[in-house]
Amino acid sequence: MQGLVYSKVVHFPVNNIQQKVYNHHIMKRTLAFLTLLVVGFFGLMHAFPVLAADPLGVNYGASSGLSGQDLRVSIARVIKFILSFLGLIFLILTLYAGFMWMTSAGNEDRVGTAKKILWGAIIGLAIILFSYAITQFVITNLYEVSTSGAYNAAQ
Repeated sequence: MQGLVYSKVVHFPVNNIQQKVYNHHIMKRTLAFLTLLVVGFFGLMHAFPVLAADPLGVNYGASSGLSGQDLRVSIARVIKFILSFLGLIFLILTLYAGFMWMTSAGNEDRVGTAKKILWGAIIGLAIILFSYAITQFVITNLYEVSTSGAYNAAQ
């Protein structure tokens, strides 16, 4: 019985050579899976004692020589910086669309393009503001729950 061939993909081995290639492929996949399983198991075995010493990872920066600041606060600052940068892009797009509209001299194509850019920028601003609100809510509550203290953004 011949193997079914669809667009040069053999669904089961047809002859001895294809059987050897198929077996080799299966062996490589199995070996890769078992290697990842063993490495992952032993890697996790060594990670647990380290995590037990500092369960929240608060002192990680101080022990590595980088900073004594809480990692969650650093991540919150990075997210706020990125969202602020996106707000700057909104401002630039708004100014560009306004300039294009004002200098269109009655050209409907340029006015239409300016309106599209302006609406896109407004929708982008709405997405940025909602992202900022969600990020602020999550970071504040995560910090308060994990440290049993009030979140201070100026830390």
